[in-house]
Order: sequence, then C-alpha cells, then structure tokens
Amino acid sequence: MKTTRQLTVLQMNDTHAYLNLHPEIFIETGGACYRHAGGYARIATLFKQIREQNPQGVVTLDNGDTFHGTYPAVHSKVEALVPIVNALNLDGMTAHWEFAYGPAQFEKIVSMLTYPMLANNCYRKKTTELVFPSHTIIERAGLKIGIIGISEHIVDKTMPPQFSKGIYFTLGNKELPSLIHTLRTIEKVDLVIVLSHVGFPQEVKLANEVNGIDILLSAHTHNRIAEPVIVNDTILIQSGCHGSFIGRLDVEVEQGRIIRHRHELIEVTEEIEPDLKVQAMINSAIKSDREMLETVIGQTETALNRYAQLESTMDNLLLEAIRDAAGASLAFSNGWRYGAPIPPGPITMNDLWNIIPTNPPISTVEITGEELLTMLEENLEHTFSFDPYKQMGGYVKRCLGMKMYVKLENPNGMRVQDLFIGNERVDKTKKYFASFVTIQGIPRKYGTNRRDLEIKAIDALKQYIVKKGTISIELHGTVQII
Repeated sequence: MKTTRQLTVLQMNDTHAYLNLHPEIFIETGGACYRHAGGYARIATLFKQIREQNPQGVVTLDNGDTFHGTYPAVHSKVEALVPIVNALNLDGMTAHWEFAYGPAQFEKIVSMLTYPMLANNCYRKKTTELVFPSHTIIERAGLKIGIIGISEHIVDKTMPPQFSKGIYFTLGNKELPSLIHTLRTIEKVDLVIVLSHVGFPQEVKLANEVNGIDILLSAHTHNRIAEPVIVNDTILIQSGCHGSFIGRLDVEVEQGRIIRHRHELIEVTEEIEPDLKVQAMINSAIKSDREMLETVIGQTETALNRYAQLESTMDNLLLEAIRDAAGASLAFSNGWRYGAPIPPGPITMNDLWNIIPTNPPISTVEITGEELLTMLEENLEHTFSFDPYKQMGGYVKRCLGMKMYVKLENPNGMRVQDLFIGNERVDKTKKYFASFVTIQGIPRKYGTNRRDLEIKAIDALKQYIVKKGTISIELHGTVQII
C-alpha cells in the first residue's frame, strides 16, 4: 500500500534585513501602486500559522541576502539580527551579501545561528576546503530530505575584494551531480531540495542540466513567481524581495516522488498580526537609532524606486547627489536591486540608508571615451549575456550625464550603437571627469587619477536633498534600446 506524505516548504529570500513594515511597489490593474508590507515579526506569524496546519511536515528555508541592506544590520555587523532570525526557526540558509562584512565576521555570525549555513561552492584558498557544509539532511512528515546550498558565485568576481578575502567561489553546478548521487544512493533521501542564490536565469539552466533535483528554491534576481516553473521535473519558485512575500509550496510525495504540488506566493500584508516576541526583539534592535532614522530631511514629489532594469528614479537621485558633491559632469553607480521604494512624501534618514547601506565615499576618476565604451559593454554582457552563467550583475549600471543607444540582442562587445556625453558623441581619445561610488560603479581597471573624496554617500544624499527641500526626480532615457 502506497503511503502519501504531505510536506510544506516555506521560502524567504532577499529580505535584505528589512526588519519592519516598509513601502513596497505592486503592479496592479496596469499600473504601480504602493502599500506597506513585510517585517520579520509578520513573517514569524505566518510561519507559526502554517506550522500549526502541518506540525511535523514543514521545512523553512532562507535563500540569503538576509544580513545586509538596512542600517541596523550594517552598523551592528549583523549581530543585532541574530536573535531575530534565530526566532524564525529556520532549517537552513545560503548566502550572498552576507559576505560584505568579510569572511571572518560572517563565520562569527554563522557560529551564533541555530541553523546551518550551506554552500557547496565556497572554498578556502589555502586548503580548498569548503567554508560551510554543502548540505544538510532533515526529516519531516516521515520523509528524509537532503538540502544542498549554493551561495552567490560573483562575490569574488565583481564585488569589493574584502568580501572574499581568503576564499573563492565556483558556480556550484559541477558539484551538484555527485552530491545528489550521494544523497540518493548512500543517504537514501526521499527528496532533494537545492537552496540557491545564483539567480533565476542561472537556476533554470542549472535545473535543465542537472538531474535529480525535486525542488529548487531560487533567489538573487527578486522575481515574484506566482506560479512554479517546472524544468526537467524540478519545481522552481522565487518569492520577491525585502520580506514582502514568502513562498509556500505544498507537495504530496509517494515513494520518493512528488505526485502533486500547490504553490502560493503570500504577501506579507500590514494586516497580519506581528509576533509579539519577535517584534520586541526588533524594537530592541532599533531602539537606540530610531530617532535618527525617523528624522525627516526633505520631501519628494515623485515616487523613488529602483525596480527597473535600465534606469530608475531612486538611482537618479543617488547619481544627482554624487555628481553634485564631486562637481563632475558624469556619475556612475552599480545597478543594485535592493532598496525599498519611497512613495511621494517625506524622505527620512532611514530611506537614505536603505538606498545605499554600505555608505561608501564619493570617488572621482579620469576615464577615456574608449574606456567608457569598454566598461559599458562589459556591464551589458554581465547583465544580458546569452549564457545565463555569465550574467554577473544586478540591473544595468546606473549612469547620469550620458545617453547610450543599445541593441541588447547583439553579441558581447557589440551592443552599444552610440554613446553621447552631454550633447556630444563620445570621443574615444578624450578624458572625461567622472564621479562614482564603489568599484562596482567604475571598476579599478578603468581610468586614472582615482580619488576618494571626504564626503560619503549618505551625507551627499542628505546635503543634496536638504539643499533642494523638495525634490522631483525623473527618468532621463539614459539607456535607449533600439
């Protein structure tokens, strides 16, 4: 007689340390609207309610990008978050921005967690040993479940070098088949779940290439997947960002096979009652900084968000502040995905820290027209490569003071059709004075006379907004697809 097991898998991904309710953007009835969502106390309530429905049959996993993105996380080097995430009773996690504090601090944080950090692709340079376990095995609903983690592989490739001091990353795909074989044949697991943070396009390719994955929890690209994607008999889900959603996947399992599944992308709404214990921890974590973070510094007439691939109002504000502080005609920053929207109305210090929580110095450089073209082509390839495994960025690099015309379908190095600096076509031989933040704005291999200014990004934003009083930030059509 066949026995059917009922299992529920809960996913949170890319929460970026958004402790409390925050504004979120939703595309509904053909347009954008804003409402409050998220917060770990409300997530804790949802987890508790779902566990009560199936007490022995819930697996709760975190895809990472959890420990970075807001002031409390960055300024406590995650330590303020540890009791909060431990209270969620997770079964495992993988990582990306968690490495921003340096591997030593990250390993210290992991030692304080009550659940395992999993990464089959993060190695120590000196010994080639794994920094974290590649997998864990748990039992739920009478099932033996193998969970394999894959951390984001770009940490040592496109991010600041201190993030990966003493460690290196592979893509993690080549390690999977032997791990799955071991779990299936030696450990005799009933299900294999892959907990990945390499991005939805990459994970679709990975699922196509690697057999034996039952469920793949996807992350990094902030996709709100309303219906699961089935690839090579693997069920893929991803659940937005900032903790505004959690993913719920209910499966029925017979003899080591999923015979039915049901999925729900659950909005973490303001109406959900926050868990009192977790909310108290959050209140304690932000108590000393609450007054500073709630300080209003100006107003915005336009909504500020960075949920667009080519250009965004939030990043145009950042670029205006960078350019103004440096006295430059050009400004560049990375195409970060994280950063909750700011609806029209007051702008607080908390909003500024959400825009750029790393608070780097404003930097300047002299860069030739030819270098600009090469840099932009490189960024377009990192963003839109035909091979998902070569996609290593966020959104398109943010730029101000130029206009670029591109054909995205063209091969690597051939996408930029024309580039104008101000009103003039770029001169490959000319040097341009540019401002930027972080090496993701302008990598070190480009330009000369690189210099960090005294002013940092948060102060530059504050200075710019206070000077304006009320801002109105528009899109400029900086990147034109032709």
